[in-house]
Amino acid sequence: MARLLAVDDPGVDWSGTRVLVRADLNVPLEDGRVADDARIRASLPTLRHLLRSGAGVAVCSHLGRPKGRPVPELSLRPCAERLAQLLVRRVDLLPDCVGTEVARRVGALRRGEIVMLENVRFHPEEEQNDPGFARRLAEGFTHYVNDAFGAAHRAHASTEAVAHLLPARAGLLLRREVEVLSGLLERPARPFVAVLGGAKVADKLPLIEQLLTRCDRILIGGAMCFTFIAALGDPVGASRCEGPEEQRLALGLLEAAGRLNCALELPLDILIADRFAEDADLEVVPSDAIPDGWIGVDIGPQTQASYREAISGAGTVFWNGPMGAFEIPPFAEGTRVVAEAMAASGAVTVAGGGDSAAALAAFGLEDRLTHVSTGGGAALELLEGRTLPGVAALPSA
Repeated sequence: MARLLAVDDPGVDWSGTRVLVRADLNVPLEDGRVADDARIRASLPTLRHLLRSGAGVAVCSHLGRPKGRPVPELSLRPCAERLAQLLVRRVDLLPDCVGTEVARRVGALRRGEIVMLENVRFHPEEEQNDPGFARRLAEGFTHYVNDAFGAAHRAHASTEAVAHLLPARAGLLLRREVEVLSGLLERPARPFVAVLGGAKVADKLPLIEQLLTRCDRILIGGAMCFTFIAALGDPVGASRCEGPEEQRLALGLLEAAGRLNCALELPLDILIADRFAEDADLEVVPSDAIPDGWIGVDIGPQTQASYREAISGAGTVFWNGPMGAFEIPPFAEGTRVVAEAMAASGAVTVAGGGDSAAALAAFGLEDRLTHVSTGGGAALELLEGRTLPGVAALPSA
C-alpha cells in the first residue's frame, strides 16, 4: 500500500494555517465526565505537532448516536475539558460545528490556538456524507487533517467529503494504524499467528477468510468456538452457539484451512459454569464433552498452555476478541494468558477491537504490545481487505 502523507511529511508549512482536525473522541462518559480518555490521548501527537508548527486548530468529532439532532448528554464539552487538561491549555467548545458564528471564530484562529467544534452528528447531513454540509464544515479552514482511524470506515461528511475540499493530510495516529495493520497482510514476520475470540462466527467470517490466506495458525476462543464445536457434532451444553447456517460456515472455514495449509485450532478443553455468575460452580472438561445445562465461559488450562506456546514462538501475532467472559474474574484467565503471552513476546504484537483493548487495559498491559488499535470496526475492515473511505480520500506518496 502507498504511504499516506501525514502532518510531519514535507510539503506543508503549517505556520499561520487554520486546520480542521477530525479526531475520534467517541469516548465513554460517566456523570458528565470522560470515563476513559484513551482516544483523546491518542490524538495528542498530531495536535501537538500542529500547534508547535504554528497552526490554529479546530478539532471535530462525533460522540455517540444522537440521530441527527442536538442531544445535550452527547455534547463534546467533557472531551474539550479533558483535552484542555492534557494539553495544559485552553480549549473552547464552539456552540456548533457549522454556521456563521463558527466560521467567524475559525477565521480568527491564531497560531497555536485550539478550539473544539460541537458533535458533528447533531446534524443528519454528517452521516449522509452531504457535500453541502461538508462545504459548511470546511468554511474558514485552509487545511484538513484526518486522525480519526476509528471512523475511517464511514463515508461521512467529516471523514470523506471534506477531504476533497481542502488540502488534506493524515494524522500521525491514522498513518500508524494503516501502516501497522496493512503490514500484517503484506509482510508479516513468520510464523504469523492470529488469536480470535468474540461471540459470533458470522461477525468474523470475512476476517477469518482473509487471515486463512495469510496466517500459519489461527487460534479460536470466545463464544464463537462453540459454533465450531457444534458444527463438528459435539455437545455444547447451554453455551452460546449460533444456528445451522453459521455452523455450516464454520465447517467451510475448517475445510478451507486444510486446503490453505493454515492450522485453524479449536480449544482442547473448556472452563464451564453451572450459571453465568461470579459465584458459579466451575469445572474443566474436554471441549467435546460439555454436559447439558452447563455454559462454556473460558478456554481451559490445556488450551491456555497451547495458545501461550504458539504466541511465544510467533514472529507476528494479531489478537481480536477475548477468550472468555473476562469481565467476570473467574472467567478471565484465558484472556489474561493471551494478553500476558503477547506482552512477553518478542514478536510484532497487534491487538484490534474494543474488547481486546479493554482487556489489555484491565490487566495493565496496553503499553507492552507493538500496537493496540483504536479502531474496532475500521481495523477489521482494513484487515478484511476492504477500502476505508476516510483513508482513500487522503493523499499518498
